[in-house]
Amino acid sequence: MENEKGKLLPFYLVIDASWSMDGQKMATANKIMPRVQQAVADAPILSDKVRFSVIDFADDAKVLLPLCDVLENGILLPALTPRGATSYAAAFRLLRTQIEIDVKQLKADGYAVHRPAVFFISDGEPTDQENQWKSAFTDLTKYDKGTLAGFSMYPNFVPFGVDAADPRTLKELIHPTTGNKPMRMFLHEDGDPGAAIAAMAEVLISSVLASGESMAQGDSGIILPPDEDLPPGLASYTADDDFV
Repeated sequence: MENEKGKLLPFYLVIDASWSMDGQKMATANKIMPRVQQAVADAPILSDKVRFSVIDFADDAKVLLPLCDVLENGILLPALTPRGATSYAAAFRLLRTQIEIDVKQLKADGYAVHRPAVFFISDGEPTDQENQWKSAFTDLTKYDKGTLAGFSMYPNFVPFGVDAADPRTLKELIHPTTGNKPMRMFLHEDGDPGAAIAAMAEVLISSVLASGESMAQGDSGIILPPDEDLPPGLASYTADDDFV
């Protein structure tokens, strides 16, 4: 039976809030969601197609903005504040829990739900054990359609690296890496971390606009901007790119 309320694409903005993000990087990160909100206001058809959530992570992870229509009355956009270390595992575990809760609720409310999209911004290496964050990422992203084992609501995962983030680590977070719509990783290459986060906000907004317009025309899923449309100093990489 057709869902009466149409189809939605959830976007999760997951931002490193460790102490290394303090200063210009955090100040710029706090401007992302107001810009997203303005972009949706300028293209109001998007509010019927997309939803947004903000999660930050340090020693732990927190839902700062529950999944919502950012144009709803009374929505208060969150402010990031720095704290603690850089636990990728905490972010991945909370994401898995929250995506499952959110998708089930949207379906209960009568919506069809496209596969969620995660934009993950970090400026450094994870401080938890490698086996811990890798295991948590596998729990978030692995699903076998044949056996139905794993997490069927796994997201499309798009990592963004700034400052001291290691591309070899972030490359492992690209998901999926194959299929009709493989995801990519984005890195800023001019050494200005504030400008890097601002450029990545442009990618997020571009993707939201393109994905929403595509859905309005009957297509589906997240659309990332092509390389030729990226802001200056920003480059994208696939899982096949090599780093030494």
